[in-house]
Amino acid sequence: MNVHPSVFAKTKPDHLAYKVFPSGEEVTYRQLNERSNQVAHLMRNLGLKRGDVISILLENHPKYYEVSWAADRSGLYYTGLSTRFSAKEAAYIVKDSGTQILFTSQAMLELAKGVIALLPDVKLFVVDGEVPDDIDYIKARDKEPIEPIADESQGAPMLYSSGTTGQPKGVKFDLPEQSVFDLDSLTGIAKKWFNFNEDMIYLSPAPMYHSAPLRWSMSVQKIGGTVVVMEKFDPEYALQLIQVEKITHSQWVPTHFVRMLKLPVAVREQYDLSTHELTFHAAAPCPVLVKEQMIEWWGPMIHEFYAGTEFNGLTAITPEEWLEHKGSVGKAAFGTIHIMSDSHEELPPHKAGLIYFEGGNEFSYHNDPEKTKSAYDENGWSTLGDIGRVDEDGYLYLTDRKSFMIITGGVNIYPQEIEDAIITHPQVEDVAVIGGPDEDLGEKVIAVVQPLTMDDADDELAESIRQHILATLGKNKLPRQIDFNPELPRHATGKLYKRLLRDQYWENAKSAK
Repeated sequence: MNVHPSVFAKTKPDHLAYKVFPSGEEVTYRQLNERSNQVAHLMRNLGLKRGDVISILLENHPKYYEVSWAADRSGLYYTGLSTRFSAKEAAYIVKDSGTQILFTSQAMLELAKGVIALLPDVKLFVVDGEVPDDIDYIKARDKEPIEPIADESQGAPMLYSSGTTGQPKGVKFDLPEQSVFDLDSLTGIAKKWFNFNEDMIYLSPAPMYHSAPLRWSMSVQKIGGTVVVMEKFDPEYALQLIQVEKITHSQWVPTHFVRMLKLPVAVREQYDLSTHELTFHAAAPCPVLVKEQMIEWWGPMIHEFYAGTEFNGLTAITPEEWLEHKGSVGKAAFGTIHIMSDSHEELPPHKAGLIYFEGGNEFSYHNDPEKTKSAYDENGWSTLGDIGRVDEDGYLYLTDRKSFMIITGGVNIYPQEIEDAIITHPQVEDVAVIGGPDEDLGEKVIAVVQPLTMDDADDELAESIRQHILATLGKNKLPRQIDFNPELPRHATGKLYKRLLRDQYWENAKSAK
C-alpha cells in the first residue's frame, strides 16, 4: 500500500492536506508535495545528506508540515524545538542534535537569533515576513524545482524528551530502509486502532513540536485525510471547530479535557459535535472521574493509548474496554509488557513495578550511551521509567514515574492518585503533588495548586481541598502542605515539569539553613 502525500498530490491534488486556525490558511496536497520537494532540493544544495539533522523553531505555523515532509522524504532527522525555550535551552538541543539548518518564523525570530548568536555556524531560514535575502526561506525555496529529489529516502523525527526529570535527550531511531511510500508502524496502528482513513478530518489542538501531534497528524497526511491545526488551544474554540469544520477525529491530553469540562454547561451544550466519530488521548494519566465525565458528555468514542517518544511499545484501549477496566491504558498493541521489581524479577498481576516492553522499536538517546544502556535490561527489553501494574486480563494501569515517587517516613507515596483527586475540585485549574524536604520524615507531600482564580487562594479553599481529598483517599495521602500558584510549569503538550517545582522547594530549604 502506497502511503505518502505525493500519492494524493496525484489522485486528489486539490484536497486539503491541512488548515490552520484562526488564520484560516489552507494547503492542498499538490501544494504540500511541491513545496516539500522544493525544500528537499534546497537542503541537498546546502550539503545535507541522509542522516543529517535540521531543527524547526515554529509555533503551529502553516510552514511546519512542508519543512517536516521535506526532511522526511530526504532521509534527514528533524527536531522540533519548544517555543517556550530560552535561547540557551534551544541552543543546547540545536548543538546536541548536530543541527545544520534552523527554520524559524517572525514570531520566534528573536529567540532564533539568540540561538544563532551562540551557534553562528548553524544556517538560519525565516519562513515568513520581510527578511534579508540570505535568510529568506520563501525566496530560497521558490528557486528550486517542484519534482522530487533523485535520492528520496525516509527520514525520521528526532524529538527531545521534555526534560521533566533532567536535561532533555534526543530520542533517536535508525533511519528506515524502506521506501518513502511504505506503511510505517505508527500509521498502521492509526489505521487499525483509530480508524484513520482518507475521508477523515482530524483536529490537532496541541503544539506540533511535540511527538504525538506531529507524528499522528503526519500519519493523517500519509493516508490522505485533512488536518485542522489550532494555533493555540482554547477550550470553547476547539468545540466550535469540531462543529464548523465537521471534525471526525481528534487527539487530546487530559488537561484539554479538564479545561473543556470547566466550561459552563450552557456553553458546552450549544455546539453540535455530531460529526465527531472518534477521539483519543495520551501524554499524561487521565483521572478516572474526568474521563467518566467526558464519556458521559461525548459518548463512548474516547480511546486512549500509552506510549513514549521512544515508541518502544504502545498500549491502546477502547471506550467500551475502559468502562470495564476503569483507569487502565489498555493492552499491548505493539510490543509485550513486563512488570519488573526493583530486583528485576517479573511481578504477578496487580503488583506494581517498572514497565518494560519486549519487541518494540529499538531506540537510543543521542550522545548519551549511559542513559541508553540504563533503558534496556539483559533481555533487550526497554523501559521509560514509568511504574504500573497489569491485571489478570493483561490491562495496564499506570501508577506514576519512578522519579516522582515520594518517600515519607519510609512509606512510598505516588503523587498521581492525589493529583487525580484534587483536579476534580470545582475551584482547581491545575495541580502538582511533589515531595518537599522534611527534617523528621525525609520528605513531605506538598500540593501546589493553580486555582481557577487567585482570588480564591486562601485557607478556606485549602481546607475545602483537604476535605475533597478525604472523600476518596486516606489520611496518609493528605498533603502536609497546600500552596497556591497562579500557573504551573506545564508543557503545552500536557506534561508537567515537576522537577522544576521540586527543585525550587529543596533549594529554598537549603538557602533557609
